[in-house]
This record gives sequence, C-alpha cells and structure tokens, in this order.
Amino acid sequence: MKRTLLIFATLLTLATVGLAQDQRNQPTTRSVDRVIKEVRHELAMLPYYGVFDQIAFKVDGGTVTLLGAVVRPSLKSDAENAIKHIEGVDKVDNQIEVLPPSPMDDRLRLVLFHTIYGEPSLEKYALGVQKPIRILVKNGHVTLEGFVDSEADKNIAGIRANGVPNVFSVNNNLQVDSGK
Repeated sequence: MKRTLLIFATLLTLATVGLAQDQRNQPTTRSVDRVIKEVRHELAMLPYYGVFDQIAFKVDGGTVTLLGAVVRPSLKSDAENAIKHIEGVDKVDNQIEVLPPSPMDDRLRLVLFHTIYGEPSLEKYALGVQKPIRILVKNGHVTLEGFVDSEADKNIAGIRANGVPNVFSVNNNLQVDSGK
C-alpha cells in the first residue's frame, strides 16, 4: 500500500512539474503584447522602410510571420534580422515579397506619390516620416495600403491613383481609422 501511494505521489509530482513547464512555455497575453509592440517598433525603425514598402506581421506563440512587399531586397533581410533577437521570438517566417525591379514601376511610384500626397485634401498625410498611405507598384498594377481618416480620403486616393497614366489597375486596400 505504501509503495502504491509513493508511486502515485511521484506521478502526481511529475505531472505537476510537467504542467508547470507547459505553462511556462506558453506565452502569456502580456508577453505576446510586448512582442507585438517590440516588433512594430523594430520594423518602424528600419532605415530604408519607406512609402513604397509595406510590411505587416502576425505573432503566433513564439513565431513571427512577416508579410507584405518591399522594393529593396535588403529590406526583407533587414526586417527579419531586426526582430529575430527580440526576447520571446523563437522563429521568424519571412514571407515578404521583393517587388521586381522595373524602371517603369519606379517612375509610376514617383508620379503616384506626387499625385496622391500632392492632393490638397490628402496633404495632411504627407507629414511625418512614416507615411500612412503605402503605394505598392508591381508591373504597372498599384495597391494602396494603410490607414486614412475618412471614407472620402480613401476614395480620393483611389481616384487620384486611377488617374495616373500607365497604371493598369488600382487595388485600394486603404482602411478608415475609426479611432479618429
């Protein structure tokens, strides 16, 4: 009987230790929030991250998945290197697309920038280092990403982009920021 109780107590202790280790390996909401905040900060601080790039991410446990599209190939690796050292990040799944080099796309980017940010009702978005309207151009097809204050601003940006010569299509993914 004593031997059975001893075995049961040992199993109970091992189960408790195993449960505690499992709980330690599971990130808490607070630690996930901290990782999200640090990843967002590191990405925003990338020196060559500009208006023609868009990087998004998602955090799943200790894995951070990078998404989006960038003009410079080095920016893809810079983004991964900037976040892989963050405490709580075990793995980085880098799915950022590097946009193909194209002189025509480069010209379109500049024209689109001046057309959108030069619009008097959208000039307020030109302030600051990180522009809220991201302009992605791939083979003449334009995607607008980011946040604006109103549905009217979203529509104006889309109309302005559609009016640029040599643009084949515009996908307006701008979101209205309901916090304002």
